[in-house]
Amino acid sequence: MIHIEQIIRWINRASEKIQTQKEYLTQLDQEIGDGDHGINLSRGFQEVTKKITLKNYQEIGSLFQDISMVLISKVGGASGPLYGTAFMKAASICKGKEELTMDDFANLLEEAVNGLKLRGKAQVGDKTMLDVWEPIARFVREQGETLDWQQLMETSKKYMENTKHLQANKGRAAYLGPRSIGHLDPGAVSSHFLFESLCLTMLESGDE
Repeated sequence: MIHIEQIIRWINRASEKIQTQKEYLTQLDQEIGDGDHGINLSRGFQEVTKKITLKNYQEIGSLFQDISMVLISKVGGASGPLYGTAFMKAASICKGKEELTMDDFANLLEEAVNGLKLRGKAQVGDKTMLDVWEPIARFVREQGETLDWQQLMETSKKYMENTKHLQANKGRAAYLGPRSIGHLDPGAVSSHFLFESLCLTMLESGDE
């Protein structure tokens, strides 16, 4: 089970990670994108942390809904609407829930993936954040109640690193064509930081 307190700790940890990696994410984005991914995302997650520490959440749906609204309104570029959509779709699965089963977790990830595909008009292999999100959703569905958080973290890292070998078909990076090969996708890297933070939080809780 994933409890609401663990989710709050996860989001705070993810925000800290993104703050410390802001310059790295920006550098990655300067290589193949607009160069603002780290700056935008760090600002957005700072605002998320502020928002969620001011409220006492009783259920996960409203927590995810607030995260979604902050990311959509505070993060510029493509990443705000994309991350915001993922959390908005997750919120619809978590309405009224104080804790999540692994089945709930798989459902919310699949719903988030569907939202990302619709919003970004992307598929796996296009060198986007989806190249991390969809394999993670599939892994969680396959593992079910036997989910190993360490393995999930390693899976996230593997698929993030795989984006280096892909040619970008979406966003500013697509204009580079074959020259986009050899670079990590910034959205895939920040997505890995998000999932890594979740896995570390759950491992810390002893929920393996």
